[in-house]
Amino acid sequence: MSNIYVPRRTFLLGGLAGLLLPGKVAAQPYPSNLIRIVVPTGAGTPPDIISRMIADGLAANEGWRLVVEDRPGALQTIAMNDVSGRPADGYTLLTMSLPMTVTPSLLPKAEIRPDVDFDPVIKISKSYTVLVTTPSLPVDSLSDLVALLKSKPGKLNFSSAGFGTPSHLIGEMFALQAGVHATHVPYQQFSQAITDLISGNVQYMFVTTLPVIDLIETGKLRALAVTAPTRIAALGDVATVIEAGLPDLVTADWIGFAVKRGTAAEITLQLNKAINKVLVESRIRASLDKIGAVAVGGTVAEFGEGIRTDIAHWAKVVKDADIKLP
Repeated sequence: MSNIYVPRRTFLLGGLAGLLLPGKVAAQPYPSNLIRIVVPTGAGTPPDIISRMIADGLAANEGWRLVVEDRPGALQTIAMNDVSGRPADGYTLLTMSLPMTVTPSLLPKAEIRPDVDFDPVIKISKSYTVLVTTPSLPVDSLSDLVALLKSKPGKLNFSSAGFGTPSHLIGEMFALQAGVHATHVPYQQFSQAITDLISGNVQYMFVTTLPVIDLIETGKLRALAVTAPTRIAALGDVATVIEAGLPDLVTADWIGFAVKRGTAAEITLQLNKAINKVLVESRIRASLDKIGAVAVGGTVAEFGEGIRTDIAHWAKVVKDADIKLP
């Protein structure tokens, strides 16, 4: 699925340029062509939705022409290879998210890495997850769940939106920190994962807040804790993992943009500046809030350091939990 984000005045300016520059074509400032944003997940996922928000904001603010294209699959390496195969000219952006920093650990022999083959541009947003259980499970708190898991090692299941996704990785990290064991059940369809959780076919799941708030309010799911450092407005009655005694389980999923390694620094900085301007707009912040995300922004260097930190962090989790590709 792809849409081109372009204001009408871009066509008018392009037409005027053709009239004003007969014969030789003068050098055009960046960006003079269409910018592609390649998303490593499917349509309707947070990376896809947020990429389209930013594309719309850049088209409105800067008059740039952009297109968002989804290239899901192969632990996000399909999108990575797509961008890596293009020129390092700033006309192809890669949407990055937390699972991409786990790829080097899950695919150690892969010929592409997020920290080697790409230059960071900006961290766009972050979001937290909530631990939910089926209502039939006799637990009312995170400590209750830990006690139950310890009494039935390997007997309970936790679901995820797929292998290597945040819901899977945080579930494994929880098991490590709490000293418990449960069986991971990955789902290709998020809706089916939630249906099976409600029915009790699986017992618990770490999931982004937005899709389950209504289910929590109506009692179809029970919320035990959020992975945020402080309580979140949408679930003000739900304790944080810090309050529940697992402070190291504070974990934020995130989304950002990168470009192919070797892209001119001035182009990367121009992109960073333009996107930072989009992220301070009230309408963008409100749109992010609706999907349970918070605008971040910041410098190229800050995002680059965050990527390296996450790669090291998840490498340890993958090793300690002995996570291997199925």
